[in-house]
Amino acid sequence: MIKDFGILPDGTPVKEIVLRKGSLEASVLTFGAIVRDLKVEGQTVVLGFDDLNCYLDHSPYFGAIAGRCANRIAGGKMTIEGVVHQLDLNEVGRTHLHGGSKGFSQRIWQLEQSDKASVLLKRVSEDGDMGYPGRVEALVRYTLTGSGALRVKMSATTDRVTPVNLTQHSYFNLDGSETILDHTLEIDAEEYLPVDEHFIPTGEIRKVAWTPYDFRNGRKVRRKPGEENVIFDHNFCLAGEGRDSVRFAAALEDGSGDRRMEVWTTEPGLQFYDAGKLDIPVSGLGGKRYGPHAGLCLEAQRWPDGVNQEAFPDVLLRPGETYSHVTEFRFS
Repeated sequence: MIKDFGILPDGTPVKEIVLRKGSLEASVLTFGAIVRDLKVEGQTVVLGFDDLNCYLDHSPYFGAIAGRCANRIAGGKMTIEGVVHQLDLNEVGRTHLHGGSKGFSQRIWQLEQSDKASVLLKRVSEDGDMGYPGRVEALVRYTLTGSGALRVKMSATTDRVTPVNLTQHSYFNLDGSETILDHTLEIDAEEYLPVDEHFIPTGEIRKVAWTPYDFRNGRKVRRKPGEENVIFDHNFCLAGEGRDSVRFAAALEDGSGDRRMEVWTTEPGLQFYDAGKLDIPVSGLGGKRYGPHAGLCLEAQRWPDGVNQEAFPDVLLRPGETYSHVTEFRFS
């Protein structure tokens, strides 16, 4: 089902596509390729809004596709084939975050195709967009599967060498509780990336063992004694490069253990953000107010600032190549 959701300030209409299959129902917007709502057996499991203006004024990337390059790039600078490129600085004027102030999450995507359980969206990013070289054509397909999963398939091509690193940026809360601190999280990663005061990776790849970042056996998101000052906004290293097929990356269970979500992905990294800074001044879905830890993000992607870190997996897309990324959110 396709319906009107609102009109942007420039007069562009925003459409909402409602998908249904089995126990799942998803609402997807042409603005930002946003998953506005996702219901499992009638329970909303993501954070979002009922009004377009709330997305324009208050959304911290709720449900959006972040790109052309997700996560942070230090100083917004990168050197490609000997040429220095300065990207849009949209985080406190010092960092390039999630593709810039007018990244993919803030743009209209063209509706290419839809049916009862699937929708295909397209975004064309021209040469120079937010400072990036090259023209990029990106496709995102959302599919509800018969096995109870939201499957996100992303692809892109370019006519010049440029970084491409897309991610699906939903905030999850599996039971509608005030916070996700009593959710149990498992991340299948032996290593993570320490960051500096600006949340840019230092370049070190550190073992999670004997640190607060060890989620290999599953643990509550709530801080343990002595961890009160620990911040969770880090990349967990799943692999040294992208994979051809999806592999298990993480699992999340609600406080009662009644609902479980697994993340399976082709990507080598998973950014875990526990939304400790969240403080939304307007009501979200179901009239809820979203404060600190109201949801959490599990963003499958290439490693952050990879364009400036030779030891990290390659994030550059070249002419003749196709960027490919598949992530599945499996519910049970």
